[in-house]
Amino acid sequence: MLRSMTGYGRAEKHENGWTVVVEIRSLNGKQLDANIKLPASLKPYEPEIRSLLQQHLQRGTIDLTINLQQYQSQNPLLLNIELARQYYQSLQQLAAALQLPAEWQQHVLSMLIKLPDVITPAIDILPEKDWLQVKHALMEAIQALNDHRQQEGLAMEQALRAYVQRILQYLQEIRKQDPMRREKIRQRLEDSLQEYFSREQIDQNRLEQELIYYIEKMDITEEQIRLENHCRYFEQILDEPDVVKGRKLSFLLQEMGREINTTGSKASDAQIQQWVVLMKDELEKAKEQVLNVL
Repeated sequence: MLRSMTGYGRAEKHENGWTVVVEIRSLNGKQLDANIKLPASLKPYEPEIRSLLQQHLQRGTIDLTINLQQYQSQNPLLLNIELARQYYQSLQQLAAALQLPAEWQQHVLSMLIKLPDVITPAIDILPEKDWLQVKHALMEAIQALNDHRQQEGLAMEQALRAYVQRILQYLQEIRKQDPMRREKIRQRLEDSLQEYFSREQIDQNRLEQELIYYIEKMDITEEQIRLENHCRYFEQILDEPDVVKGRKLSFLLQEMGREINTTGSKASDAQIQQWVVLMKDELEKAKEQVLNVL
């Protein structure tokens, strides 16, 4: 089953006097690129957090935010006055834009103290036992994100299978057309020669040799075989249990495109060119989908 690189996960826990809220978003990316926002007390745990993201998410552009509030504390609290001032200025701008009455300022203090990091516990490093609670919340959010990725991946897999099946259908049409294409090429060459030479002037053995050489140069049998093999292998990869498949599938689509382009350039047949155009259309749809495959 495929897994998308796009998803969202959230977890919230209330234990041991702490409230932990973890939110994590993922978009497509070539590697794992994690943007992590943590309170100061969690900074020492950032390497372990990055390691967990790498282990369980593999690829994607990740935005992770962890908010930590202590609601039953015997520790002194710190007031971030400068941050509160910035929040207040932003609230003033919002009130002016919305033309709120002056009474809104009566409630501004209660709003400010609830905003992130305005009031924080006066601890440098979160204790190990409390970090485990944060870690559990993080793992729940990661699992929720992966569940979301898997749901999206199912729809992507169905679409990719449909694109590849249509390419195979168009390939069968090309195979039906190919014998007639060969005969047309042969007839066209013979007609061209007869315009300039009488039949008595033509060495039939040499003509047969030249015709075979020319038709072999325009032969598209190998391209058809390779394209079908690539399509079958593509479907095989979709069936594999591996989670990370995006790079393999992307490479295969490039190879399929190479065979389709060569078929179009060598075919010299209007009907086959139409099938080639249709295959290219399905191929581009597949490439767009695969960009978001884990």
